[in-house]
Amino acid sequence: KLAEGSREAMVERREQGAPGAVRKGRDKGGRAAPYRHVGVQLKHGGTGYDFGQHLLKNPLVTVAMVEKAALRSTDTVLEVGPGTGNLTLKLLEATKKVVAVELDPRMVVELQKRVQGTPLAHKLQIIHGDFIKTEAPFFDVMVANIPYQISSPLVFKLLSGKPFRCAVLMVQREFALRLCAKAGDELYCRLSVNTQLLARVDHLMKVSKNSFRPPPKVDSSVVRIEPLNPRPQVNFVEWDGLVRLCFGRKNKTLNAIFNTKLVLAMMSENLKTHCALTNTPVPTMPIKEVVAGVLQSVGFQESRSSKLDQDDFMRLLTAFNRAGLHFA
Repeated sequence: KLAEGSREAMVERREQGAPGAVRKGRDKGGRAAPYRHVGVQLKHGGTGYDFGQHLLKNPLVTVAMVEKAALRSTDTVLEVGPGTGNLTLKLLEATKKVVAVELDPRMVVELQKRVQGTPLAHKLQIIHGDFIKTEAPFFDVMVANIPYQISSPLVFKLLSGKPFRCAVLMVQREFALRLCAKAGDELYCRLSVNTQLLARVDHLMKVSKNSFRPPPKVDSSVVRIEPLNPRPQVNFVEWDGLVRLCFGRKNKTLNAIFNTKLVLAMMSENLKTHCALTNTPVPTMPIKEVVAGVLQSVGFQESRSSKLDQDDFMRLLTAFNRAGLHFA
């Protein structure tokens, strides 16, 4: 009865706006209170720990991600940003081992508490650190709701690292559309070209922002990334140098891009360096004429980067290399 009376008094004080009353979702100062999730206070835009977490709370999405990964009982799964473990527990039930990489020490503690004393505890390995800065562990499949601010470096770290079967990742919707974009699409960009050079990318499903706590400002998507096997025989650093240059102004013609003073000067220096390393004489033909000859040989003078696919960029890079021009 005392408890009921206290509750009634609190409700009455809240409704009346009495001094000292705390409204739902507000702190004592009347400010929006930080989200809490399984005992963890999430601060967004404040001080202290702030990693921009958006924890997946929709169990249907979690189950769907596990199913789309086609996991085997013998698999070792990598999860980056496990949070409080909603997805982790599903992965532990379906596989031999889960390696979870988490930067936030509060989440590490919560995840340890969640599996402690359960039959699944021995199958979980937790690495406390920044995935981008640490050596990637061995794994067969990656399944994760990744921190959105590291999406691009994480994808390229995966594709440039040890072989794996596939990755099923939750990412921002626009990032997912860029990953999957084809030549001629509005969102086609350097990210699209580089990712699809090394892997097959499929858009699996759209996920509402209301599936997260706290909800992000934009919707998300789940994508599946499957590395190509064997990998293309190309110097990726040089490939990326060419693609980066082309997509700096993707709607300009290649003739316009490669005839700027800055680009011609850069390519002239690269040519001299290449000749010095290979102990060959530097061509006497002006660099502008060399570049024009390369573009003419592949018929791309009036082509635009936004319309070229991986095969076109490969032809372009090969033609430049034959002329002694390099981008790394």
